Amino acid sequence: MKRSGILAAGNWIVDHVKLVDAFPDEDALAFISEESSANGGGPYNLLKDLAKLGAGFPLHAAGMVGDDADGNWIIEDCRAHGIDTDRLKITDRAPTSYTDVMSVEATGRRTFFHQTGANAFLNDADVEFNESKTEYFYLGYLLLLENLDRVGDDGKTGASRLLRRASEAGFHTVVDLVSVHMGNFREVVLPSLPETDTLFLNELEAGALLERPLKDDDAQELMIAANEVLTLGVRRRVFVHSSCGAVAVSSDGSCAQHGALLVPAQEIRGAVGAGDAFAAGVILGLDQEKPLEECLRFGACSAAGCLTHPTTSGGVKDIGQSLALGEKFGFRDFR
Repeated sequence: MKRSGILAAGNWIVDHVKLVDAFPDEDALAFISEESSANGGGPYNLLKDLAKLGAGFPLHAAGMVGDDADGNWIIEDCRAHGIDTDRLKITDRAPTSYTDVMSVEATGRRTFFHQTGANAFLNDADVEFNESKTEYFYLGYLLLLENLDRVGDDGKTGASRLLRRASEAGFHTVVDLVSVHMGNFREVVLPSLPETDTLFLNELEAGALLERPLKDDDAQELMIAANEVLTLGVRRRVFVHSSCGAVAVSSDGSCAQHGALLVPAQEIRGAVGAGDAFAAGVILGLDQEKPLEECLRFGACSAAGCLTHPTTSGGVKDIGQSLALGEKFGFRDFR
């Protein structure tokens, strides 16, 4: 029986976005003019983006939410987008993870207040595979999952154990990171790499792994970095992306690079979620067995759609419309 679809686990977050007239000093007051809620967290964003791209394969959610209004909101939103929630566990130990996003109306600058909530309680044993015939298992974000990021006496993490179980169950494992300032970045990430088939990371995260800064506009430098990350243990592919473009390297020796879309400044409403939209486009390309360069094009066009809306997935379009954005705006010269 051919495996199909993706099971995505990790951070499940509700973004509560508030448009304010100004960001106040301490003890001062600001006025809220608009409020909205949106999806947040790697698996949530990825699955919703795949649904909007028109992936056409099964989408399954795994993780932990609180027994509260935000948890119910996530479940109903997933179901509305055709995402199976049978593996989303509900806990009364903590609220659903959420982020209050304060966005200043005049400047668009945003300030984030994050509650880790139920995500901190997710253990490797909480994700059930139950003889799933799904092809991909996605885990994100490493470095934002308290229990799964904890390093044991054996040097392994909960995430590495979970990924090993996924590999043994026949999944193609996919991992995504988050940009955080942590002294133990490498200590948390390195144990998972030998259990990872495909890794997504941006230039900041790649630089943290390699312990040197990387330029976001230098494709050759990012290509060298991607190859170095591959040698740290990743089994099949590494994708390094930035606001200027992306590169891909594979264990079979193939590689590719592709520039980001030249989206006019007046069309850009926000960059939140663009990395997840890129990953969704790439995974769609991989599922369709496209060559690496075409996978990067799918990712770049999906990310460009994301830029046109202030929320994480509001601007993502189906793959045909996404690729049309590339024809409309053109691509950055990325070398």
